[in-house]
Amino acid sequence: MKDISYLKEHGVDVNSSLELFGDIDTYNETLIEFKNGIDGKLDQIDKFFKDQDMPNYAIYVHSLKSDCKYFGFLKLAEIAYEHEMKSKANDYAYVKDSYDSLLEEAANVKKIVNEYLGGTESIYQDKETSHKDIILVADDSEVIRIFVKKIFNEEYDLAFAKDGEETLNIIKSHENDNRLKAILLDLNMPKVDGFAVLDYMKENNLLSKMPVTIVSGDSSSEAINKAFTYDIVDMLNKPFSEAKIKEVVEKTINNE
Repeated sequence: MKDISYLKEHGVDVNSSLELFGDIDTYNETLIEFKNGIDGKLDQIDKFFKDQDMPNYAIYVHSLKSDCKYFGFLKLAEIAYEHEMKSKANDYAYVKDSYDSLLEEAANVKKIVNEYLGGTESIYQDKETSHKDIILVADDSEVIRIFVKKIFNEEYDLAFAKDGEETLNIIKSHENDNRLKAILLDLNMPKVDGFAVLDYMKENNLLSKMPVTIVSGDSSSEAINKAFTYDIVDMLNKPFSEAKIKEVVEKTINNE
């Protein structure tokens, strides 16, 4: 279908989204990746809900909130934000009582996306490993993944990690070469958080060799101040535009 009026008729704030994406083609390309990844994200949310694991639950509803804000699904973004705040406060009773409303709105968003996109599949295929320099994106956001691929896919190999454990494994695999030229690191990751990754890099004198920019939806002064106690290049707060992430990635690669 890809009729933008369909999205607007169903309450999607497309105009604000296009201010970030720049054009409808980039919006559509990124929405395809969101469509392909949302079931996996909801599975993780459900797992941590059933385990009553509120810290990891908060991480995944935070990610869902961020992506929904980008695409203009504001109702689901608001619900996910409330779940994020309540789970951070370890208020499992609230999460349990309102969990069905989260799932219902997620199902509604999936229905809208499926109808809008139809049977469209991802245009991005994983490349065979080459010997180009590498940009590592340690974040499970489809938005960041698409922006970095679109801008740097021809010049660099791209590595992606959805949690801190995967991030550390990739970093360790490149400690003895000079291929890893920039890391975009989310602070809110399951298993091992971003600060633990920074601790490892600091202890092993890797921050100058593998320059890091923090990408995070947590703009609290405490998190910002703590992040800048490490030798990072910059901090990029969500939401951001394509032009902004291009500027920041180039700054990180050059370690300015």
